[in-house]
Amino acid sequence: MKLSSPIKISYKNLMAAKFRSFLTILGIIIGIASVIIVMAIGASAQQLIVDQVNGMGTNLVGILPGASDEKGPPASVMGIVTTTLKTSDLDAIMIKKNVPNAIAASGYVSGVATAEYKSNSSQSNFQGVSAGFIDVESNKLQSGRFFTNEEDAGLSRVAVIGSKKAADLFGSEDPIGKVFSLKDTNFVVIGIFEKKGSSGFSNVDEMIYVPLQTAQKIMLGINYLNFARVKIDSFENMDRAAADIKYTIRMKHNIKNSSDDDFSVRNTAQALEMINKITNVLKYFLAGIAGISLLVGGIGIMNIMLISVNQRIREVGLRKAVGARTRHIIVQFLAESVFITLVGGIIGIIVGILVSFLASVIINYLGYSWQFLVSLSSILVGTSISVLIGIIFGIYPARKASQISPMEALRYE
Repeated sequence: MKLSSPIKISYKNLMAAKFRSFLTILGIIIGIASVIIVMAIGASAQQLIVDQVNGMGTNLVGILPGASDEKGPPASVMGIVTTTLKTSDLDAIMIKKNVPNAIAASGYVSGVATAEYKSNSSQSNFQGVSAGFIDVESNKLQSGRFFTNEEDAGLSRVAVIGSKKAADLFGSEDPIGKVFSLKDTNFVVIGIFEKKGSSGFSNVDEMIYVPLQTAQKIMLGINYLNFARVKIDSFENMDRAAADIKYTIRMKHNIKNSSDDDFSVRNTAQALEMINKITNVLKYFLAGIAGISLLVGGIGIMNIMLISVNQRIREVGLRKAVGARTRHIIVQFLAESVFITLVGGIIGIIVGILVSFLASVIINYLGYSWQFLVSLSSILVGTSISVLIGIIFGIYPARKASQISPMEALRYE
């Protein structure tokens, strides 16, 4: 029996009942499309996060308050406020004999407040950062300057703002030298950052930056850091610098055993590894949930094949009477089942790619650097799953069809 024979029969059966056939393969279409969409959007989101982390630089060491397992995130990442990291820890790190490879550092605290200038107002995220922030994150100024260590120590009310925030507050006016209020405190704009976009989970263009101690003591009323970053002279020295930073903070905190650490140190490579692990787990978990619809689709295929068997008893019986063997009947019905699911799988792959592309266009329009990523492996997996479902859910109808005897077919009306 030629392979083309059952395919031709399958095609004729599909065309004979178009609407029923469409409903049959709809579950497969939805399931495969869902898997493709989840995998594509997951891969694109993962790449966006990785690009943002890389955008900050590959030679950064992050310090977070709170202990953590080497393979897990610190408690502060989960939203738990920990007050163990201080500005004095950062000062000790920047002493050359303590961490010889550190070339710049910045502490960070964050808040949200209403920024106002004349009749313009804007709900704004602000960050208190050290004077070394501009070197740590390699940000460039469009105009003006960044604040100094002396201005930080003197609780100066000066601010450097992102390009979009400047446009929101000041419109066509030159913001340099203008005074605006933030949380009922007046600040003088001394600098504007060049347009940069999102970086490290924050958008520089929409942020307001003020001196660290001004933010701590005047804006937020705290004496601790949310986190800190240290720039290392080269990527090759990252491990040594991380070890020096840990040792320095332990000395500051009088910690004798590493198991008693009240802080966590992560370099960029570790951060990327952790991000990839988390996003991969989430991506495959969501793909698994989307795949449940494939099970529903497979059951639908089996039901329609059973109906087809009952409607074609005479045909099967006649084929057996003229010499068709059991394996021929099984191959025919299995081929029909695989053909139906393969058609659904191909349509699902096309739908999934189109929806993923549309999502990338919309997300890019919203201002994110979103890559359209559909891997060849996800397409191959989708195709393979379609064929596998056709085989698994076609076995029972095929076996049932093969057990029809010619005498039973002749009695069938």
